[in-house]
Amino acid sequence: MIPFYKLERYEGNEDLFELVLMSIVSSYVGEPMHVHAEGLRGTGKTTIMRAAKGILPQIERIKGCIYNCDPNNPHCPQHRDLPREELEKIGREMIPMPFLEISHSAKVGTVAGSIDLTKLTDADNPEARLLPGLIPQAHRGIIFIDEINRLADTSPEITDIMLDVMGNKPGHIQIEEAGLPVVDIPVSVSVWAASNPDEEPGALEEIRRQLSDRFDVVCFMGRPDSVDVLSQILKENSYSFKLQRAKQNANLEVDDLGNDKYRLDIIKWARMYEQTELPDFLRNYIARLYIKHNLESIRAIEAMQQGAVLHSIIRGRDKVLINDVTHMIPLVLKHRVDGDTLVKMINEVDVKGARDGILSFKSKKNTKKKEDDIDSNYFQTGKPLRDMKRGELVNTEKTLTPNEG
Repeated sequence: MIPFYKLERYEGNEDLFELVLMSIVSSYVGEPMHVHAEGLRGTGKTTIMRAAKGILPQIERIKGCIYNCDPNNPHCPQHRDLPREELEKIGREMIPMPFLEISHSAKVGTVAGSIDLTKLTDADNPEARLLPGLIPQAHRGIIFIDEINRLADTSPEITDIMLDVMGNKPGHIQIEEAGLPVVDIPVSVSVWAASNPDEEPGALEEIRRQLSDRFDVVCFMGRPDSVDVLSQILKENSYSFKLQRAKQNANLEVDDLGNDKYRLDIIKWARMYEQTELPDFLRNYIARLYIKHNLESIRAIEAMQQGAVLHSIIRGRDKVLINDVTHMIPLVLKHRVDGDTLVKMINEVDVKGARDGILSFKSKKNTKKKEDDIDSNYFQTGKPLRDMKRGELVNTEKTLTPNEG
């Protein structure tokens, strides 16, 4: 597989690259961000998401804990009630952030958990114990589901599990096996998914709207339209090029170094995310969007806030701008509102500009705007002085008081 840092970027897939990085940063600090990539088959959705496994940073867990317990906040049945002294005796270890996949042939026991047959059939000391499934094992990491629209159509039981996992942050999962007590475990995992809405059984929001709403953002993957980009993609996927790379063992080290830059950036961005707050005026803007356009899901505006902060950080800004919020609007709302409403919202931002767009949500009874509430970032639609006519710069007494003699 081509390493993440070498994958071709073009206008149609830039959003997905950004969202993948944003989700990893958010997952690293313990706040899941669920990402769904839609698009035509063969546009590289799955390739980008799977390649991101190579840039995941390491996390610290209680040594040997299959649930990936944070040593400072243990959550699994085995460690959550132990005193601090006992936990320190067990020790700690560093592991790569988990990245696991749920296939279409997976069973409920595989996904959630089941009886540990190895322990049960131990000849010396048989014991009935639970073996956590893929989701509990992905705690503090990523779960990837390809063609999630098909899974939602054919596996309603697994879909119900995903609804619980993605319903809150963190979510939870319940493991049930006959003869054993029910185990309810909190789980913090970001769910990534890919699908082609043009193929059977159709778009996810038409199959299971509840599950569709659980995704914080939906990104539509466009086709590359650059000859140079397509030529490079063809070259990297040619048999001779793959064979040549396979023979160059040194490339493995080079690839790891290339991906390592992303790992370091992710850790740096995570520290910044923990300290960055969305300004009140932008929070008010998001709230007015919710009210004005009768949005149903509060998850939508929560995702808009989370995404705006993350977007500003990976773009290298020292504060969140109105542009970061408006960038998230189509990504957050594409699967939550009808097309006409989404187009209307985007056009309002594009035509009126950020400043007028925000002020238009104000009540007519409260038109006075405090000067310190208007951020300088709003003023992005003004003309340069050299482009303004004299009449726009100079007001005479006549123009200021036209009704006075």
